Amino acid sequence: MRRILLGIVLLSIVGGLAYWRARRNRAPLESAYAGGRRVTVWSSNAPVRSALDVMGFGEKVTILGRSGENIEVKTKGGLDGWVAARDLIPEDLWQGELNLTKQAESMPVQAQGHTKVLTNLRIDPGRDGVRIFQLNRDVPVAVLRRRVLDAQSPASPGAAAAAKPNVAGGAASNVEDDEGEAGEPATTKKEDWLFVLAQVKDAGPMAGWVVARFLDLDLPQPIPDYASSAGMRVVGWVELNKVRDPANGLKPQYLVFGARGAEGDVCDFTTMRAYTWGAKRQRYETAFVESEFCGHLPVEATPATQPGGDAAFRFDAVTESGEQHREYRMHQTIIRRVDADRARPHAKLSARPSGKKH
Repeated sequence: MRRILLGIVLLSIVGGLAYWRARRNRAPLESAYAGGRRVTVWSSNAPVRSALDVMGFGEKVTILGRSGENIEVKTKGGLDGWVAARDLIPEDLWQGELNLTKQAESMPVQAQGHTKVLTNLRIDPGRDGVRIFQLNRDVPVAVLRRRVLDAQSPASPGAAAAAKPNVAGGAASNVEDDEGEAGEPATTKKEDWLFVLAQVKDAGPMAGWVVARFLDLDLPQPIPDYASSAGMRVVGWVELNKVRDPANGLKPQYLVFGARGAEGDVCDFTTMRAYTWGAKRQRYETAFVESEFCGHLPVEATPATQPGGDAAFRFDAVTESGEQHREYRMHQTIIRRVDADRARPHAKLSARPSGKKH
């Protein structure tokens, strides 16, 4: 009997040593990153378990193994534990987001705004695009580009595929019911998507695509009233220069570009107005208006280098005469078009041209 017990003990020791050596020497599978604001590291993948640690967004882990919808990881602090697969971002997707953010940081800003509901930030435009993060309400964003896609109900199969990213084959969870996209059927056949650079608390800048109507633009005053009276749905604006006012100091002067009607137009903008400050009347005045073209973002501006100095802006457009690159110069309150095509007549558009893909 003693021999049997001794044999069992020896086998247990040998088995334990073999298991320890296998765990110590096994090569890591890959790396991943915490995909939520607070990601819990658990002691095991069993129903009864305890929390070992909580990781913040973007913390790197080494993947050691997988069991169902759970991933065994080693944290940067050397802690071994288990994390839900849906709470991790694969390394290739993480690197793609870093590259996207770097690209966004070098692009000209078209508008400033903030999220008005919980909003999914996606690597690609469209409700079936991979979600990289979920933005809270009132997150500041810079608008960089626009794209129009077929509208899609959140309950459709395409929306169901838009699951939170996961690694190592873990089951993804549908998060559409956690944000403003939930339960909101498409109201048009087309919908606007905006490429933005969001300033996320505790995570830093993050770039991605969002549904346009989940943002509010933060137009400088009193531009909202002027645009509303002109029937313009503002897409963006740039500051051209500043002028001195004896009573109010430096006052900015703006170029505002927008469209008329609902979202879904193939044109990014179809009209623009310049608002200059009138010191005599102490108010903004419309100094320039142009319409009947199909403009594409970005509008690139060269602001004046001194108060009251000359400024310039440019963008690509499509008319019935064809594609154009338009350039304008501002001198005092006078704006003139200066590109080689400026003499071509402005034909009214009987139908929106297809424009460029962007």
